[in-house]
Amino acid sequence: MALDVKVVDIEKEDDVQLIIGHAGFIKTAEDLYEAMVNSVPGIEFGLAFVEASGPCLVRTEGNDNALVERTSKAAMNVGAGHTFIIMFKNAYPINVIDKIRSVPEVARIYCATANPVQVLVASTQQGKSVIGVVDGSAAKGVEDQEDRKTRDEFLKKIGYKLR
Repeated sequence: MALDVKVVDIEKEDDVQLIIGHAGFIKTAEDLYEAMVNSVPGIEFGLAFVEASGPCLVRTEGNDNALVERTSKAAMNVGAGHTFIIMFKNAYPINVIDKIRSVPEVARIYCATANPVQVLVASTQQGKSVIGVVDGSAAKGVEDQEDRKTRDEFLKKIGYKLR
């Protein structure tokens, strides 16, 4: 059996958050839509879900046409059955991840990030599979006190730390 592995770059703007996961049921796109729209007032998002049987289409939902288009393109490029991709603005992954995890058919979250992402896709004669993701860049060192202070200040700025 032949196995081919390729790297798929996920194209998105810097201010767009991204969640990639694995789920499987005929109404996954609808359930993910409900999870997103019920998570944060004013959230803008698009999502795409790759079917793994029947017509094997990329199913899309969302409330932002540009993000729906972007996720459908990314999902087609990945092409792995039961993969979903959500891109969103006006929220952070921490604001929506519990809602996404609570969708009964969600089996795995590969990443939830604003970083550049590459998806590692394996192809066989049967189809494609996500075997992992590259989320951001490799480690460059261990934080020192100044780095910790910068992190603390950022968390205060975005409202996740009091002092």
